[in-house]
Amino acid sequence: MPATGPARTPRASALRRTNAVAAAAFLVGGSLFAIGAALSQAHIGGPRLAAVVYMVGGVFFSTGGYASVLLAINAPHRRRDGSWGSLPWRWWAREPRNYDYLAAAVLFAGTIVFGINLVDSLIGTLTPTQEDRLVWNPDIIGCLLFLIAGFIAMTDISGTWWRIRGENLGWWIVFVNQVGSVLFMASGVASFVRADGDMIAVGIANWGTLTGALCFAVAGFMQFYEAPGT
Repeated sequence: MPATGPARTPRASALRRTNAVAAAAFLVGGSLFAIGAALSQAHIGGPRLAAVVYMVGGVFFSTGGYASVLLAINAPHRRRDGSWGSLPWRWWAREPRNYDYLAAAVLFAGTIVFGINLVDSLIGTLTPTQEDRLVWNPDIIGCLLFLIAGFIAMTDISGTWWRIRGENLGWWIVFVNQVGSVLFMASGVASFVRADGDMIAVGIANWGTLTGALCFAVAGFMQFYEAPGT
């Protein structure tokens, strides 16, 4: 009789720990981004305090992104005879035909680009042109990568990006993250700095970041209850 799932092994324990790291990282990172946006909207502590909070949150986001890559490349795979097998634990791999890996890798790349944006935001006074080139451009690229990662992940789970699978916790996690990515993109577009030094819409930029970050925090909390490798 074919095995119905991977056996309980040290690999399974490692996957559970990695899943917990990813979940905690997105929960904390999303919460810090929401706090940074709230500080900015309420004009508490000035732009630099919000930038520092965002920067710390970005470290957690990147940690969650890398942990997601580890989950994707180390999850057990079903053999042709129906049994489950796995390769030795890997810290990096290239699996272009693995949608789970592609989604995680693109998401991780997005967190790295966001990191560039967050580091640049800590630089002193910038002209509007410098602000858009050093801060806004990486922000938009990161938002786009997050959207692409979500599209790939939803296609991986459902076979197509639009099919609803409400009975699947993994689908809900990806869906909530994708809503967050859409809100991040709205925030990114609204944060473009015009020649007079003002953003297109500061309120939308802050609230988009806050609500999008909360989506990632909620999805991170949900991930604690998802069995890794499924």
